[in-house]
Amino acid sequence: MNKSLFRTKNIDRILADGTDGAHGGNSLKRVLTVKDLTFFGIAAILGAGSFSSLGGAIFSGGPGVIILFVITGIACAFTAFCYSDFASRIPVAGSAYTYAYASFGELFAWIIGWALIMEYSIGNIYVAYSWSDYFTSFLDKMHIHIPAYLCTSYMEAKHAIESHTSNEELLSAWDNAPVFAGIKCILDLPALIINVLITYLVFKGVKESKNFSNLMVILKLGVVLLIILVGGYLVLNNHLTYNWLPKNNEGIASFMPNGFGGVMSAVAGVFFAYIGFDAVSVLAEESKNPQRDLPRGMIYSLVICTVIYILLTLILTGAVHYQKFEGVGDPLAFIFEEQNLNVGWMQLLVSICAVIAMTSVLLVFQMGQPRIWMSMSRDGLLPGVFQKIHPKFKTPSFSTIVTGLVVGVPILFTDKTFVLDFTSIATLFAFVLVCGGVLFLPRTIKQAGKFHLPYINSKFIFPLIILSAIATISVAFNNYFPSLFEFSGNSAAVTYNVSAIIFWVISLSLSIGAFIKNWSLIPLLGLTTCLYLLTGMTAMNWAWFGAWLTIGLIIYFQYGYKKSKLA
Repeated sequence: MNKSLFRTKNIDRILADGTDGAHGGNSLKRVLTVKDLTFFGIAAILGAGSFSSLGGAIFSGGPGVIILFVITGIACAFTAFCYSDFASRIPVAGSAYTYAYASFGELFAWIIGWALIMEYSIGNIYVAYSWSDYFTSFLDKMHIHIPAYLCTSYMEAKHAIESHTSNEELLSAWDNAPVFAGIKCILDLPALIINVLITYLVFKGVKESKNFSNLMVILKLGVVLLIILVGGYLVLNNHLTYNWLPKNNEGIASFMPNGFGGVMSAVAGVFFAYIGFDAVSVLAEESKNPQRDLPRGMIYSLVICTVIYILLTLILTGAVHYQKFEGVGDPLAFIFEEQNLNVGWMQLLVSICAVIAMTSVLLVFQMGQPRIWMSMSRDGLLPGVFQKIHPKFKTPSFSTIVTGLVVGVPILFTDKTFVLDFTSIATLFAFVLVCGGVLFLPRTIKQAGKFHLPYINSKFIFPLIILSAIATISVAFNNYFPSLFEFSGNSAAVTYNVSAIIFWVISLSLSIGAFIKNWSLIPLLGLTTCLYLLTGMTAMNWAWFGAWLTIGLIIYFQYGYKKSKLA
């Protein structure tokens, strides 16, 4: 049984399954160019992370959160190269799931596919909540008011009341909500409506989705550029650059007022800002030239968005003292409020832009999930109906409808904090396996028009990097390594210590493997940086991820293992 759990799928067979037209009578329609793929990547990345979770990340890490954006951007860049190598070899739908099937085997492929549900579907719940926040804020500015109990999630209102909040909107939602059968009727109606509309658009076809997404990306980039220019001018003109060195608890001006620990505590929010660049790889089967255009689309969109995030963080932390971002869900509009930079027309413009931005994110994520399920169904791990392609629209119709339900139903009983933590850890886990998977693939002969991951022998370089990092940390922070074995204090500290110990053990093991096996350096660096970001996850993150993984394994052994086409 152990051998069959790790049975791999031959790349030639994956390519045949993805293009044979045997699934619902037709294959997917190839209409996407490198420009379209780049725009889809920007649409996915530049959304809820910049317009919502960025505020919480700044509050935790201060101006120093820029360092975390750089680290995360580097980790995603290495990962993008690994995705690109896989996408060039296996240009079909399925993303990390399909790549894991070719390298690690079926069990890991299932785990990745199950984790990607957390990235695309569960992640879209957070985006829908954020979209609702900005949409209702925009309506308020237009003097159109929706009752608070119809634009707030039930759990958010409930938790706020339990914590004795002073938030008037949440108090109003709880106090004024109608009661049916003893239950307060509180729901985020705009979030539900936008989910239905996006599901319908994705169901209709990728060409329609492409045109809609490209238009939204152009508008979004224009407004974000305006925010950077206007905000940057006001920060410099008003001499607000002192906010980049706020005083810490000891009264010392510091770029990282809460220390590096405070910066790392923002990892979920910062990483969520990057979630989505890998969604481009899901569209391989609908790309005109996936082996050339997919890698370019992923890398172009990642570079553009990383630069934008760094500039936005500089503007936000310069315009307003970082501590004022506590609980702020609309940070880009917040900096232009009367008590801050006081530019009313920019407030309105940012609200409009945010609605556009997060609509495009919803669109891309809602396109990604059905194609993951379609690939899993082709392999027999899910029922055959998930691979059904609509005869007219050429989209995975049943999977698209199910995705709409998976996103829509939890909106009734979850909240943003839970969804944010739940999504980030699953995506990082998927990235780790993608980078690791490249190490086990044979090197290919270079062919014109295809992406090839540059091979750099890590035999000496990678061990030297790890040993240099250990030596540097030991000198700069002489108590760092001894403190990792002190398992006292709060649960967050203990969780970090355990994660850090595991990280260094794996890094040293990889160094030995690199020396013996001559592995390629780029996937090793991607694997290491993603593992390091995982050390910032809390015990609750791991607990929820473990529970979700357990449910997935039960489903696999009850259905997928028996029905697999490799069985």
